[in-house]
Amino acid sequence: MLERLALIALGQTAGFSLDEIGQMLGENRWLEIDRARLSAKAQELDDTIQKLAAMRDGLRHAAICSAPSHMACPTFRRLLARAAAGARGASKKKRV
Repeated sequence: MLERLALIALGQTAGFSLDEIGQMLGENRWLEIDRARLSAKAQELDDTIQKLAAMRDGLRHAAICSAPSHMACPTFRRLLARAAAGARGASKKKRV
């Protein structure tokens, strides 16, 4: 039972839904973990890490940028463009 609770906690931390975790737990107490699903989730996490690292680096740059205004900074403008593209992509996913 403790291992099942640990698996639930691990799955939630990794971003799996409760339905997905439930499928992994399977019936008859056997784990039925789909390796392809694990690989896909790992790729999702890699993508998120890359986006967050770019955002972090852009914010750090903006904090110390010597441009007269943030809007005059090419790095900050790229950060804005990425954020706008991400927002458009997120709204498209919600409509699907």
